[in-house]
Amino acid sequence: MKLAEVSLDELGTVSRGRSRHRPRDAAHLYGGPYPLVQTGDIKRANLYLRDFSQTYSDAGLAQSKLWPPNTLCITIAANIADTAILDMEACFPDSVIGFIAHEDRADVRYIKYLLDTIKAQYKQVSRGATQDNLSQAKLLSFKLTVPDVGIQRRVAGVLSAYDDLIENNTRRIRLLEDAARLLYEEWFVRLRFPGHEHTPINDGVPEGWSQEPIGDHISVIRGKSYRSPELVEAGGKPFVNLKCIARDGGFRFDGLKRFIGTHKPEQIVQLGDIVVAVTDMTRERRIVAHAARIPAAMKELGVISMDTVKIVPHGSVDSTWMYGLLRFSSFSREVREHATGTNVLHLKPARISEYVSVLPPRLLQDQYGDSVRQMLKQIDTLQLQQLRLKDARDLLLPRLMTGEVAV
Repeated sequence: MKLAEVSLDELGTVSRGRSRHRPRDAAHLYGGPYPLVQTGDIKRANLYLRDFSQTYSDAGLAQSKLWPPNTLCITIAANIADTAILDMEACFPDSVIGFIAHEDRADVRYIKYLLDTIKAQYKQVSRGATQDNLSQAKLLSFKLTVPDVGIQRRVAGVLSAYDDLIENNTRRIRLLEDAARLLYEEWFVRLRFPGHEHTPINDGVPEGWSQEPIGDHISVIRGKSYRSPELVEAGGKPFVNLKCIARDGGFRFDGLKRFIGTHKPEQIVQLGDIVVAVTDMTRERRIVAHAARIPAAMKELGVISMDTVKIVPHGSVDSTWMYGLLRFSSFSREVREHATGTNVLHLKPARISEYVSVLPPRLLQDQYGDSVRQMLKQIDTLQLQQLRLKDARDLLLPRLMTGEVAV
């Protein structure tokens, strides 16, 4: 296999993202039709980037730039050397570099996989006294060893087959979560529950239902405070922290860390346990008060950080119904209004206990729980498949890149 040593800009055009306006958080720049991709969106993406958390208005676009689909996004600040390929036109700020491949020289998927294999080297040269930063000059200083474009496409085809399966599983997981949410909304928000036709409604509350603080039916347990040396790459226990909770709730594996310190027995979490974020590092992320469920794919007993609390339902409520309340109702939107802080939001755990909700009869809770538990089991199965696919892809990736495995 013939290989060439080239810099990234010999394989395509390379330029930095654009966000000229100051201050960057000016309200009139946002809320329009133009996707704004940020470093966190790239980190969360798999092969292709399809989801984003912010948009630009016409004014935002005027001080930025739209990049075409198939642009490779490379983060150079906040999180270093994460990569994803745009699946749509989008803007991104100067904390991201865009690479557009010359089709006769490079396959953008191959370049993404190649950069992933040398990510540690990019991080090494990006370390700073106060903040890590990978400049465009440092990025282009690396020589990349690449075969001809035909071989690049064959290698990328093998690896992207794994990513296609991963993304298909991701879509199936979302559909199952949507089904659980829609069932909750149909029964407990729109009040179209089984037998609703024959149930009188008094002051907006069905007969036989009650309004009471959820603290009467749950215990709220604060997580473990920690020091940086107690977080390690390997060993210890999984450490469930703020980054494990997605923006709209649910569990994120890429945020999981490892913990080697001491902890209390009640700070342990396992399959099916519910955690809620009580800290948020920025107001924009709005993770505070969002809930997640510990999935089977975590495989081990974990420890919760002080940024989260564990919710332990008492026997008076169905635990899966309680998860539905915390995840799919207006709970997070209403409770997070009580969070305080300028740069970091903090929510007192007592605010969770004080939240007043309409509680349906236990029989109806159990009916919902029985239905949704089947969905959660399917989600657990799909997430375990995700991990196996990622492990297989990551094992094959360096061997394909070096030519150890021929295509």
